[in-house]
Amino acid sequence: MNPRNAGRVALAALPFVLATAADLILFATRRDRLPAQLASHFVGNGRADDHASQGSYIALVVILFIGIGALWTLMAVAGKFTGRGYQRIVASGYALAGALGYLMAVVMLINVDAAADAQGRAQGVSFPMWHMAVALGVAALAFGLGLLLAALLPVAEAPVGSGPSRGGERIALAHGEVAGWARNAGTWWLPPVALVVLGGGVVLLFVSGWGAAVPALLVGVVLVCFARPYVTVDRRGITVSGLLPWPRIRVPLDRIEEASSRDIKALAEYGGWGFRLAPGRTGVMIRSGEAIVARLTGGRDFAVTVDDSATAAALLNTLIDQRRTEK
Repeated sequence: MNPRNAGRVALAALPFVLATAADLILFATRRDRLPAQLASHFVGNGRADDHASQGSYIALVVILFIGIGALWTLMAVAGKFTGRGYQRIVASGYALAGALGYLMAVVMLINVDAAADAQGRAQGVSFPMWHMAVALGVAALAFGLGLLLAALLPVAEAPVGSGPSRGGERIALAHGEVAGWARNAGTWWLPPVALVVLGGGVVLLFVSGWGAAVPALLVGVVLVCFARPYVTVDRRGITVSGLLPWPRIRVPLDRIEEASSRDIKALAEYGGWGFRLAPGRTGVMIRSGEAIVARLTGGRDFAVTVDDSATAAALLNTLIDQRRTEK
């Protein structure tokens, strides 16, 4: 690993390491003053409605910060982000680690010196909701710190992307011949992320109950379904689907004016991953890299990142020509 990449790894991982260390140090210095079962889940008025053991608290802190931190660092370094895209992804990691670190510390601190029942469960503990506002403030400050630190590292600017070129490549098809193209559009790191989120939901189910676990489980299921999306190009147009028949995205052929293939920086050009809406363009961004870019009749672009996009774009242009000839 060269010094530049080592610096990027250290910068991206730093907030998660600090959050883990801070929460564990706070726990270690106050462990003798904590009940065996900490109040760990709270309803809207701040009243505790579930408990977790001290060991569960430690496990959750380690899994939460080390797991998310490792994935975030991998994404920031291996994602080949440049310029503002890299600075924002690093700063977002600082914001996430800051907010979660504060909330985990508060959950532990409000249990200090709490009375316990016969089963060792904390009694009379409540979580003031104003802590959520403080957590947002911590996240904002951490985001600014992350931007400042990321700006200190030299990062190459992303080249300005060009739109689809007119008169692109074609694939020769005989009269009446039918052709189609299909390919998986997944990336190697998305399935592990999906499994980590799903696993986090299972952990929350046992530690905090259904209220906290359901959102993570739903997100995990969606990520698993779309961890290996399938892109199809044929006479119907462009179709992007997951493991299940629905939901899916389809751009009809009669809405496409032309198509091309080019490299796309997902964060810099589309603001992130997944189904993205940006001024003048929409797309399905699974990763940065080569993509099919279709210019639509309304002037907008639709893009989907997938390997062998040049072949798909050439086939689209051929099918568009056939459609125009048939009219």
